[in-house]
Amino acid sequence: MTVLDKGAAWKNDRAHVIHPYTDFATFHQEGSQIIERAEGMYVTDTAGNRLLDGIAGLWCVNIGHGRKEMADTIAEQVMNMEYYNPFGHSSNIPAATLAAKLAELAPGDLNHVYYTCGGSTANDAAIRLVHYFFDMKGQHRKKKIISRQNGYHGATYVAASLTGIQGTKYGFDRIGEDFIHHVSEANLFAKPEGWSDADYCDYLLREFEARIQQLGPDNVAAFIAEPIMGAGGVLVAPDGYHKRMWEVCKKYDMLYIADEVVTAFGRLGEWFVSETIYGYQPDIMVCAKGITSGYIPLGATLITSEIYDVIAKPQCEGGVLSMGLTYFGHPVACAAALKNIEIMERENLFANVKAVGPYLQETAQSLLNLPIVGDVRGSHLMMGIDLVADKKMKTPLEMSEKTGSELFRKCIERGVIVRPVGDRLVISPPLIISKDQCDQIIEAISESISEHLAEG
Repeated sequence: MTVLDKGAAWKNDRAHVIHPYTDFATFHQEGSQIIERAEGMYVTDTAGNRLLDGIAGLWCVNIGHGRKEMADTIAEQVMNMEYYNPFGHSSNIPAATLAAKLAELAPGDLNHVYYTCGGSTANDAAIRLVHYFFDMKGQHRKKKIISRQNGYHGATYVAASLTGIQGTKYGFDRIGEDFIHHVSEANLFAKPEGWSDADYCDYLLREFEARIQQLGPDNVAAFIAEPIMGAGGVLVAPDGYHKRMWEVCKKYDMLYIADEVVTAFGRLGEWFVSETIYGYQPDIMVCAKGITSGYIPLGATLITSEIYDVIAKPQCEGGVLSMGLTYFGHPVACAAALKNIEIMERENLFANVKAVGPYLQETAQSLLNLPIVGDVRGSHLMMGIDLVADKKMKTPLEMSEKTGSELFRKCIERGVIVRPVGDRLVISPPLIISKDQCDQIIEAISESISEHLAEG
């Protein structure tokens, strides 16, 4: 690529691309950072800056960038058969093989896979299947879905309504308010002073059950939750929270949807974490991101055999399950997912996560010595760092968006990419990260915050 092409890319991007979460206060003047190359733990921008990717693209490049065998697998599948109509009773070998593999890896009887193009569409599919399931059972009133404040479930219209982050809704019309409702997130950093974790967990359970009673148990179909909240703040719930919420769902004949778009495929050192770490068996599990390590877009909604047995019957004479996507079970994406899983198994990447993840969490605790760092939390290769104006009062830092952007730039100057999200920084590196690279990330954040404070 020539210098002219690089410059043209910046201009063309600014002129024509509508980015996710664009800040139009600065975009027209500053444009975008253009990433040109990527390899292993690093990406390189068009200015030649080689940067340690502390966020794995966006929670997703789990096996690292630039894997030749991924490229070879994708190319081979393209040349063998790049696409064919997936509707009706037509399929392809990679989609069928991957579905069997996901059923093997998933807990319990999550044996059936509905493919999508990403996490948002997988969550949309989950809600539609929930409604269809109860309709097929004759429970036509069971339509309401309970989500959580600050939960993130995507940007398509239903998924955006499930999302509880209020900042994502400014200026946008809302849909689904008649059937989508929210309860409090599990935020240990914000729990009332003097409460134990157990007290706080009890409160959240009481709130959840009260909301079900308020809406009417016969009207409530499902609860959706991330095992650890991602974009909403890397919030880790109190011990026992998810299993107890699942038990409440069972009490009221509700389905539990686990949104594992971020947590699945190794970020916490497991294929899926709902059962292995948190001790509950979801009825529906949603995954994307790490399923292909971001090499090709793919999402999947996994449902139990119990749900499948209900929806797999004709709803009327000549009736079909009338939902689907052109790129459902895309053979290239499914082939990439199979190779991605093979790499994770062959290289035992989860062992690295279980060794390096706790080291990252422990090393990052040193950031609490800085006057504007109020909390450092997470698990394995998920971390959130809260910026505060007052540690005792836990007051969010004023102008936190500006501060986060400034710290992002300062970390870039030190060769590290972090993600500013409101009044916090988020870290989610590839699973191949080393302890030395963990040190580099934490050092860059520490130095950047110290420099920011020195500048007043």
